[in-house]
Amino acid sequence: MTISPLHTPPLGPQLKRWRTLRRVKQSHAAELFGVAQSTISRWEAGIQQMSPDERATAERLLAARLDSAGDHALARLIASSTARMHLVCDLTHRLLACSPSRAAEFSRPLPALLGTSLWRYASPEIVRMEAALDPLGWHDRAGPPSVEFATGTNASRVVPIRGSTCRWTRMTLSDGSAARLVETL
Repeated sequence: MTISPLHTPPLGPQLKRWRTLRRVKQSHAAELFGVAQSTISRWEAGIQQMSPDERATAERLLAARLDSAGDHALARLIASSTARMHLVCDLTHRLLACSPSRAAEFSRPLPALLGTSLWRYASPEIVRMEAALDPLGWHDRAGPPSVEFATGTNASRVVPIRGSTCRWTRMTLSDGSAARLVETL
């Protein structure tokens, strides 16, 4: 699930991290994608971009999941926080965990939104900030661990966004996948 045709961060660095953590060789990754090993190498080096089908496969493979006890503990901390915050997959924007104060703003019950992408509710300011992340080095881990910005508003009743300051903090889950803590300040 790509977030937008205008913003498709390269997945090569994330694929390389996934392979390293799982001790998967490029040749095995090539088999998973049905491509040559040299293609995996070019993706990871940023020389070649993935086709839409290859990208969809990579997104399914790289999407953040709460798999370990530590990941579940993080979700419980967020779910018990009094602050307005939620945790999303950094790649797909799927909702992974949410605080009660943030969930109270939703017009749908939290279980109906968990596991679904919140990208469709993004305000124009969020879309702009998302596009600015790659030049900051966010996706290859060279950039800042967190960013703050003014969110603006959206017109959604399901997941409303009011004008405020937002902080995104990049987090790595136990399986090496990237998650984003979203805090309303």
